[in-house]
Amino acid sequence: MPNFSYRARNNRGEVISGLIEAPNNEAVAEQLFSKGYIPVKIEEGKKLAAPSFQFFKKVKSEDLIVFSRQLSTLVTSGISFIRSLDTLSEQTKNIKLKEAINEIRKDVEGGSSFSEALSRFPDIFSPLYIGMIRVGEEGGVLDEILDRLAALLEHEAETKARIKTATRYPKIVIVAIIIAFFILTTLVVPKFAALYASSKVALPWPTRILIFLNKAITKYWPLLIASAAAVYYGFRVYIKTPSGKWNWNKFQLKAPVFGVIIEKTVMSRFARIFATLYRSGIPMLKTLDIVSGTLGNVIVERAVDVIKENVREGKGLAKPMVMTKVFPPIVIQMVAIGEETGALDNMLNKVSDYYDLEVEYSIRNLSTTIEPILLLFIGGAILFLALGIFLPIWDMIHVMKR
Repeated sequence: MPNFSYRARNNRGEVISGLIEAPNNEAVAEQLFSKGYIPVKIEEGKKLAAPSFQFFKKVKSEDLIVFSRQLSTLVTSGISFIRSLDTLSEQTKNIKLKEAINEIRKDVEGGSSFSEALSRFPDIFSPLYIGMIRVGEEGGVLDEILDRLAALLEHEAETKARIKTATRYPKIVIVAIIIAFFILTTLVVPKFAALYASSKVALPWPTRILIFLNKAITKYWPLLIASAAAVYYGFRVYIKTPSGKWNWNKFQLKAPVFGVIIEKTVMSRFARIFATLYRSGIPMLKTLDIVSGTLGNVIVERAVDVIKENVREGKGLAKPMVMTKVFPPIVIQMVAIGEETGALDNMLNKVSDYYDLEVEYSIRNLSTTIEPILLLFIGGAILFLALGIFLPIWDMIHVMKR
């Protein structure tokens, strides 16, 4: 079936464009009129890419941000949800996302909830995204949740970009050291090894390690590559298991330099989502249940589950938070003040704002924090190479003088 590009005006006079598969121009015009659009221009275009190639395409965070913002605007304006999805499908340029929206529209039209339809596409929509959409559906604040999701995605994309910028120099230095180490091990060490073999000097352990690495790299490099790939994929499988996910999330929170940033990001997310739900009038237990599935860290999620059990028994939020030993004092204090004053949502929003600023400050100083570790790594690598190559020469000079 041919693919037609079109330009049309909606009921507000705005010009929209998109692609529609139809047998002819008349069928395209009929589809546009049925949606309340007035066709301006319709012409046959190129066929859509074959679905088999869509596996290799990705939906970027920018695509999801635009999707969330536009859907929020359409929902707020009172346009029916099905028609909103039609509009987004026509305006979305990413083919993979377009196909997903079309499938989601069919599911929603067939009686599924929006969150259920999204869950069919885990490679596009994260558990956080699906969980927050479920929050919006249950709380009747889907437009607000979509705006918050777009803000979260923008914040996370900006955070990742800042981290990449801050770690670009350390990455370049580490890669340069690894390349230099590889070149010395494979090209320089063999020449010195032949020289050392003709002497009666006992080789020091740094030199023996370099010679061993040279033999391992030159003779067993296919096995080394296969082992590295097996370790990588084994690790990916392990962190998907309950115990593996727990240990990995625990390591992330305790990791030097980056652990603090991850912890502050999770706390900001917890406070912001909790405040949004609480303000929407969702019961406390239901709020905690939903928040637990949207944090992206199993340790904090289980701490929220502990709080939920205590709340079910009639206790407040602050004391159970202390018992979990997961939440920082400032979060506990602000929650306690919010419970006493009846302004829990305001206090949680302030907590989120505070941690957003802390994350921004931590990232801004990331390169300064990494520099001492980087210098220690470079110094250790250079010292090891120097000892491995020049210690035997020094010993050979002493032997020749005798």
